[in-house]
Amino acid sequence: MEVPLNIAAPSLRRKALLAGLAVLLVAGASLLLLMLNGGKPASADQNANNTDCRGHVEKGEASPDDPQATQVKYVFACSGPITGYQIQPQIPAQSMDTEIFASDRTTGQVVGSDSFSCQGIIPSYGINCVGTYGGNYEIVTGQFSIDPKLCDEPRVDPLLTVVYASKSSTGAVTQAMAGPFDLGRPRGCPKSAQNGKWRIPQEKDQSPY
Repeated sequence: MEVPLNIAAPSLRRKALLAGLAVLLVAGASLLLLMLNGGKPASADQNANNTDCRGHVEKGEASPDDPQATQVKYVFACSGPITGYQIQPQIPAQSMDTEIFASDRTTGQVVGSDSFSCQGIIPSYGINCVGTYGGNYEIVTGQFSIDPKLCDEPRVDPLLTVVYASKSSTGAVTQAMAGPFDLGRPRGCPKSAQNGKWRIPQEKDQSPY
């Protein structure tokens, strides 16, 4: 667990700029990993900017390092491959999982080739993760902690943005970005006056994840 730093909350404009910059940094880190390790090119008929991701948040498992902290579990799955993602909670994250693994959506078994390394300034409005993920709606699960209780208003409602970098057989590198996707308010909380509120308007077809 990273040690929380006493950093004053930035203005809304600065927070937006920092979140945007962090997404670009995730994309850049994904590109660097791709160039160092080599990468599989995206299929010719797939536009990675149109990647579909769905997910939710719920109560997380208590941390042995800080059992009193409010742990938020995020769960998401995407249609196509990604090489990085950012979780943007509107409530500062005080700690985060640094190693993330995906699991098979049918068997629940860990997919060894799909994993991410995450980091970010603490407290943070952006959790930045880079790695590899093959798509096919395999399930990615991680946690971060916040100071308020999970069901206190305003409740945490994170946004997810994903990036993908690919390299062709000629060495040409392309990058793509999809999102943000609204992971919604925590599941399992009692109803309140804010029920049904989302940071991004939702379609009728909701995710099962």
